[in-house]
Amino acid sequence: MAKDLQNFAEDAALLTAYANGDPDAARDLAHRIVPRILGYATRILGDRAEAEDIAQEVMLRLWRAAPTWRAGEAQVSTWAYRVAVNLCTDRLRAKKRRRSDALDDVAEPEDGRIAAVDCMIEADRHAALTRALADLPDRQRQAVVLRHIEGLANPEIAAILQVGVEAVESLIARGKRALTAALAARRTELGYEEA
Repeated sequence: MAKDLQNFAEDAALLTAYANGDPDAARDLAHRIVPRILGYATRILGDRAEAEDIAQEVMLRLWRAAPTWRAGEAQVSTWAYRVAVNLCTDRLRAKKRRRSDALDDVAEPEDGRIAAVDCMIEADRHAALTRALADLPDRQRQAVVLRHIEGLANPEIAAILQVGVEAVESLIARGKRALTAALAARRTELGYEEA
């Protein structure tokens, strides 16, 4: 917990330094925030290129907000995740509206290279999890990804999703049950031994 408070204070100090003209502070803050936002957006959208666009937009908005940032009102990381959640939600809604068989929606062909069995199993597991996550309702997917993949605490997730902690716990529990049900029939296929 003390380390988290220190990280939050360092983020705010870096943002303030950037607002005061320190370009090194911008670089340092981007190195701290972009990988987390990029990972989150990639998991939610399932598309690395779109996730990079989201991460870039989050940082642009952060840089624009820097001169008027009021330290102590919000954590920089929570604010960044909140913006990312909103941008991802907008992208998902737009994608659902134009859900035709566009060329962009067609899967890339396999490159045909033979990979090691372990790599193939891991890729299958990742793909199965990605598909199962994609089938969850948006709020459940966001809560599960923020908690179990991004490693955020429930109170921070509640702030990001703008709901109560109890709602976060419910979203996560329902999401985990749905994932378990979706993946249970594929245990053997995905290389998991029966317990």
